[in-house]
Amino acid sequence: MDTNQNDYHISFFKPTTAMAKWNRNLAIKLILVWAVAVFGFHFLLRAIEKPTPEDAYVKYEKVWENISTENASVEEMQTFAHTSLSVLGKVFIKPNEKATLCNAVSWVTYQLADSLEKNLLVDKTRELEKIISEIAAISEPAYINAKKSLSQVTSSILGLQQSDPRRLILSLSLTSTEMDSFKDVNKEMIPAIMSTYLIHNQSFLTDFVFLGFPFHYFYTAVFLLVLFVFLCWLYCYRVDQKYAELGIEE
Repeated sequence: MDTNQNDYHISFFKPTTAMAKWNRNLAIKLILVWAVAVFGFHFLLRAIEKPTPEDAYVKYEKVWENISTENASVEEMQTFAHTSLSVLGKVFIKPNEKATLCNAVSWVTYQLADSLEKNLLVDKTRELEKIISEIAAISEPAYINAKKSLSQVTSSILGLQQSDPRRLILSLSLTSTEMDSFKDVNKEMIPAIMSTYLIHNQSFLTDFVFLGFPFHYFYTAVFLLVLFVFLCWLYCYRVDQKYAELGIEE
């Protein structure tokens, strides 16, 4: 008996028949098409992208020097607070960066308040902090009322309009123990935080809108999915053609 018989051994990388080799080559070609479509587009994006700041970052740059030296005007301090709130509204932000921005917002708000507003600001902030430490759910009326009351006081100080979405996070960005000073260590962190969250890589591929979507989103979320299905169909179609050429019937 021949112990080297290999009739039932199938290897994608070492095909033993002409049909198996053809099938392997076809699969490799289609995989390469898919890889070029996926990774080629990614490399193209990286090659042509350029850092583009948000409007909030442009405004921040104009006022930061005066803020850091604590010589800013009322309008400049409000602008800085608005920018800090814009970053605090981001979904993903590190805890230490959030603490830095909360110190900035708390300090600016306190500095802009008059003598009567300062006492009211501190009292209402402490009241909200106490409620937050005691409640079981944010749906409790005491929490909602305290947050709304603090937001009304601080929004007028910072010049936020009623429709400004930053009002929703303003009261939660205040810390009663960090209103007296803007810590030096936090000042040092601010430029890096702002550039991280307010400068984004963009190109014509991300700015161009196709069928209502940014092109890069349409390409990755829709086109690549359609391409994958098409390549699967093409594989089956070519295999059927090859079987027909060889006279193979299932």
